[in-house]
Amino acid sequence: MISLKFKQIKCQQYLINLPKVFQSVSDINILYSTKDFKKILLKKISQAKSIIYITALYLEKDDGGKKIMHALYAAKKANHFLDIKIFVDWHRAQRGYIGSNTKLTNAEWYCKLSRLYPNINISIFGVPINTREALGVFHLKGFIFDDVLIYTGASINNVYLHMYDKYRYDRYLLIKNIQLTTIMKQFIDNILLKSNAINLLNVSNRPKTIKLKSLIKKFRFNLKNTSYNFLNNATNNVLSITPFIGLGKKNNLNNLIINLIGSTKNNIIICTPYFNFPSILVKIITKLLYNGKKVEIIVGDKTANDFYILPEKKFKIISILPYLYEMNLRFFVKKLQFFIDKKQLIIRIWKCNDNTYHLKGIWVDDSWQLITGNNLNPRAWKLDLENAILIHDPKKELDNQKCYELKCIRTYTNIINHYNELDDIHIYPIKIKKIIRRIRRIRLDKIINQIL
Repeated sequence: MISLKFKQIKCQQYLINLPKVFQSVSDINILYSTKDFKKILLKKISQAKSIIYITALYLEKDDGGKKIMHALYAAKKANHFLDIKIFVDWHRAQRGYIGSNTKLTNAEWYCKLSRLYPNINISIFGVPINTREALGVFHLKGFIFDDVLIYTGASINNVYLHMYDKYRYDRYLLIKNIQLTTIMKQFIDNILLKSNAINLLNVSNRPKTIKLKSLIKKFRFNLKNTSYNFLNNATNNVLSITPFIGLGKKNNLNNLIINLIGSTKNNIIICTPYFNFPSILVKIITKLLYNGKKVEIIVGDKTANDFYILPEKKFKIISILPYLYEMNLRFFVKKLQFFIDKKQLIIRIWKCNDNTYHLKGIWVDDSWQLITGNNLNPRAWKLDLENAILIHDPKKELDNQKCYELKCIRTYTNIINHYNELDDIHIYPIKIKKIIRRIRRIRLDKIINQIL
């Protein structure tokens, strides 16, 4: 018990010693829906005066992507001095969507747009985090509009923007803070744009990935030693924010997450779309429970996973993933059923018709919250370039917004009271069952959990 208390104090001290950026409470707003996100995104594009920097995993060639791109070109046409730069994953942009029959890639579509607007220059860069997509992707998040940051785990396509009937639910934070946007822009300018591994996607003469191999390896090595650089200008008694970035197992963001969870005094809430925690997080969460802390985990139902395919639809191998995540969750719940019975561990499953769930974040006690694109899984922990915004709110100035956001998140959730409420492999579709048993027999499931 003394050892656990000491570790908790050490984690709390880590958070207290972090550099922080002062944040006015009137300049921070939480958005609560996909439609709010689309509305404010289009508004900020039209209002930007000097800078628009967009970083996302992808900007899709569907109606949602087209709406954003045409809005960007209109903004640039209206203001020739507007600096618009878009950064997406190099590999993802040059392949089709998994399961799609279309041969036109996002990169080829970007080229078509450049020809459609020949006198309007918008730069779209591909960022390769590793030589292959399976070994790491560009998962940096954040849309910068002058002194305003929209931070979300969302990328840009139909479902993230709720263009039609279906939506993909995420978190959205609107922050007005010139120091924060300067910090994030400087990282892009000084680290990303100065690397020869980064290349334009909206040009026809893109280099082949194989020719960039050595540059990509050097770029990845350099990224492992980078961070957001800034001076502390806030005390621990005021509302403040701290941006984090990380790549590789031992990085600043991973260290933050470990200390943030470990600092819990009373209760913690965790959102993740794919239940596949790194082993170290499972260990810390289990210790919290044994130490009397209250833990709530909100995770998407397997049918709310973007890889889920209805059993009657054409089978694709990628469709086993939601089932693997559910198996992970069932094992976790079964192992900790004692704490569920005590109402100390609360597991909520999000499901809303055939919409999908993409929320990530951590709320600790009443003082700290983290919004991130990090899925809190082994892939994010080791392979992908991730970032996050940590909020310290010692006076509970954001309490109303925080509580309403959590209320919205919980609206379409059901509490799991027993592990038997989660489907077992015996009732999975026959093809899913056969493949999972085959990969478990050769222990391939453990490898899959590390890279997906």
